[in-house]
Amino acid sequence: MKNSVKNTILIILCIVLCLLLGRSLHREVSKSNRQVAVLKSQLTSNKLDAVLNLINTKYVEDVDTEEIIEKMIPDMLKELDPHSVYIPAKEMEKTMEEMEGSFSGVGIQFNIREDTIRVISVITGGPAEQAGMRAGDCIVTVDDSLFVGDKINNDIVLRTLRGEKHSKVNVGIVRRGTEGIIPFTLTRDDIPLNSVDASYKIGENIAYIKIGNFSRTTYDEFLNKMAKLRLQDKCDRLILDLRSNPGGLMGSALALLNEFLPKNRLMLYVEGKSYPRQESFSDGRGSFKDMPIVVLMDEWSASASEIVAGSIQDNDRGYIVGRRSYGKGLVQQQIPFKDKSAVRLTVAHYYIPSGRSIQKPYTKGDFDDYELDIVHRWERGEFGSLDSIHVDDSLCFETFGGRKVYGGGGILPDYFVPLDTSSNQNDWFVDVANKNLIYNFAASYVDAHRDEMASLKTVAALKAHLQAEDIFSQFVAYSREKGVSSTARQVREVKNEVQLQLNAYIARNTMGEDIFWELLQEDDDTLLKAIELIQTMDNNVADDEN
Repeated sequence: MKNSVKNTILIILCIVLCLLLGRSLHREVSKSNRQVAVLKSQLTSNKLDAVLNLINTKYVEDVDTEEIIEKMIPDMLKELDPHSVYIPAKEMEKTMEEMEGSFSGVGIQFNIREDTIRVISVITGGPAEQAGMRAGDCIVTVDDSLFVGDKINNDIVLRTLRGEKHSKVNVGIVRRGTEGIIPFTLTRDDIPLNSVDASYKIGENIAYIKIGNFSRTTYDEFLNKMAKLRLQDKCDRLILDLRSNPGGLMGSALALLNEFLPKNRLMLYVEGKSYPRQESFSDGRGSFKDMPIVVLMDEWSASASEIVAGSIQDNDRGYIVGRRSYGKGLVQQQIPFKDKSAVRLTVAHYYIPSGRSIQKPYTKGDFDDYELDIVHRWERGEFGSLDSIHVDDSLCFETFGGRKVYGGGGILPDYFVPLDTSSNQNDWFVDVANKNLIYNFAASYVDAHRDEMASLKTVAALKAHLQAEDIFSQFVAYSREKGVSSTARQVREVKNEVQLQLNAYIARNTMGEDIFWELLQEDDDTLLKAIELIQTMDNNVADDEN
């Protein structure tokens, strides 16, 4: 009897134990199945997030997934097109400064020579000028620490001298003729980044304006320069120099373009897969609708500058002089992230009024040929001969007045001017240019003769003084001191080019940017052609006002 009871109890315990074990196994299996289901869901919905999650939760060691993401995003965008890019947070500040047209700093232009920061000029009304700093001062300390040596470079100087508005920075300077270090306390303030590089009058009635890029301030800068040139200098025609202009804000470019077109002229349209066609028309309120205009372009003119020039050409409003432009016609939209980084994603194509896309061809994910396009153009002889430029007859379009124009990448000029490469065949000139000796000599010369140079009030007086000083012979001797040998023939072949650059760089240090460009371009074939052309032009633009 007792054995029977014991056996019964054992059987019951085994059954209970099995039930409990089965329930536990069921829970574990269910839990495992749920994990697998979640993982499968992640892998099928978003593999990228799933992989990052796996690395975070399962990988054998701790990994900085943020660093992985920073490296992955640029690689992904490289599979799309040449201009979709990722902008890290640390680079966004500089990018926004260029677009906004200002930054907070102390208001100096400088260069670094012999491991020392030398002030080229102080910006009018800026903190440095208000504190009493002058061109020619050498900055040797910043915030009581020595700030000279071979580790000083432009990026370090900019990061040190720029900062939050109203913040202070202490600098110590050495000034010629003054003993010891002079201390200055500078209060940082907004400093404009001018996008109009130069503006001056050529001859009797021609305005010349050079725009380096299109920022938020470009349109206002342009109007201010044009007001002076038209009202004070009596200029009634314009040469607009967009050479080496990489583009920028399209809104600023269209605002400027609007000034030259009659009402209801198409300036640009934009279209993409998820970007319905949007058209921009002139409003007829421009101040220069009747002013003859010639636009200068070269192989480095891109994006917004190509739109301005192409629309002028397509509307038969003026002529383009120079060489074929770069060929960037993709529209980027900037999408910010919380960490202040951003993606600049291509969302559409730009089309100029004739229907042309100015974007040159590219292969998705393989941009080697695209990035070497300028080199390939050089090798084909395109910079020296119009006949070397291949034109696709299937991409022929018509301007407003019926002239034939071609698509396929970039904009062809109406008047081609070859690149002058004669000085680049001279070994002495190439050597002194590569070592930046002309620039350095000019800066040193001005530093040593600043009071004397300040008394020269006109370009004619400056040139006469430098001629009398035989500045060219001084430079030849200087180049030899710097280890660049030369023959009499080499020196003679490029004398005019070197003399022109010496005059220009010395003028930049004493008379400013406008005089610099005016002197530098005295022998500029493209500009000379534009001057010749614009003198023959009359306004014959049909008005489409309704």
